[in-house]
Amino acid sequence: MSQETSFEDLIAEGAAAPVEGWAFDWLAGRATEERPPWGYARLVAARMAKVRAALDIDTGGGEVLAEVPHPPDAPLPFRAAAFDLVVSRHPVRTDWPEVARVLRPGGTFLSQQIGPGTVRELSEAILGPLPPPEHRHPEHAVAAARAAGLTVVDLREATLRTVFHDIGAVVWFLRKVVWTVPGFTVAAHLPALRRLHDRIRVEGPFVAHARRFLIEARA
Repeated sequence: MSQETSFEDLIAEGAAAPVEGWAFDWLAGRATEERPPWGYARLVAARMAKVRAALDIDTGGGEVLAEVPHPPDAPLPFRAAAFDLVVSRHPVRTDWPEVARVLRPGGTFLSQQIGPGTVRELSEAILGPLPPPEHRHPEHAVAAARAAGLTVVDLREATLRTVFHDIGAVVWFLRKVVWTVPGFTVAAHLPALRRLHDRIRVEGPFVAHARRFLIEARA
């Protein structure tokens, strides 16, 4: 991508590229995000190798559920005490009582979750100043886990640099990660996109910060 690529062309690229699925390959060379230091996939693999029965829940993009204002809260379709291990990466919502119910005594819930105000800088660059985040605080997860009868044995937090090198990458990201700017469209947010494009041209890549936390709890 040339440094001379116009605003209009960059916007068109970001708006036309497919966003189906949950891969971020299109951003290669255009945006980067640091990974949490704990290595969630490695932790899950190590624990999976030691258990008889494991369950992965609510792992995925959550693009559709994120737009449902009142999702149903149906119980997990498994008998009580069915699993030694339950894992979940970036869940939309954790049903702590159900997690506790399906874990065997001594079983483990291991989850990497999105923290409060993740990539808030990008949200505010498009929407303007926002109120302090009310949801996804790690301490809320700890309290909910304990209320469900689980014992929290590990809690780690990370703030991760997320760098956008051009406005096309921003447009693509906002189309894919729909909760960053709810209802985002290029047409509706064109002035803010132009301002951010000009800022990137003058100051260099735009830096936001993703927030993640790891929580491990035992039955």
